Amino acid sequence: MSVDVRNLGRVAAASAAAVTGVQAVAAAAGLPRGRRDYADIAWGPGLAAVALTSAVVGNGNAWRRWALATTTTGWAFRLGRLIFERVRSSDEEDPRYTEFLEDDSTPAVVTKVFVTQGLAQLLVSAPIQVAAASPLPRTARRWLFPLGIAAMVTGAVVEAVADRQKTRFMARDRDERPDVLDTGLWGWSRHPNYFGDSVVWDGAWLAAAASAPAAWTLPAPAAMNYLLVHATGARRTERRMQQRPAYRDYQGRVAFFVPRPPGSSPG
Repeated sequence: MSVDVRNLGRVAAASAAAVTGVQAVAAAAGLPRGRRDYADIAWGPGLAAVALTSAVVGNGNAWRRWALATTTTGWAFRLGRLIFERVRSSDEEDPRYTEFLEDDSTPAVVTKVFVTQGLAQLLVSAPIQVAAASPLPRTARRWLFPLGIAAMVTGAVVEAVADRQKTRFMARDRDERPDVLDTGLWGWSRHPNYFGDSVVWDGAWLAAAASAPAAWTLPAPAAMNYLLVHATGARRTERRMQQRPAYRDYQGRVAFFVPRPPGSSPG
């Protein structure tokens, strides 16, 4: 079953325009304040903008278009609000941006942060864009659509619960707070929030792959998993936390990424 190439072109163009708008707003709000980390706030909303734009412009199966848009927007709203509150509560820029962009000019910052993030959003959302311009087959393959949506919801719940557990942990008095969070989902995985996020985008690809052309967008979830594990996510956190003896002990007890029951070998 083929994709409507002409409609896909319109979806891609509209998605690019939506992402450009979101990144432009983030840059305009953050750069005058010396806060390049406003880009973090734009990550979820940019992906939601693509999903909603694709649902409106696409002519593929309406149930899938709007299911993907609704699920992505729900995920993005929660994540965006969490990051907004985190950024707003601090008077200083995230040190990651300060180190990465030291002495860079404004054009360099725009390119390295906002343009790069916009391109990443378009890549990660490729399954949603292709699905928006594709019909569902009448074969058993169409069941990948509800399975993918179920995976997205499951991943979003895991991520939300993990973030809530971490927020409650960090809100405890420093004198009463253990050296490491190793209870709840954090006793099953050292990065359950990133794992949940990866399941969301694996699910988006699965829902899209119900149509054969969208199955070729596999590099999209692969790129997201690379970002979450290696580039900006779990491995980076591990390097930062490695100096803490309690965290090194935690590494020996709890699985790195894919959750495993407490007490099992972390791998």
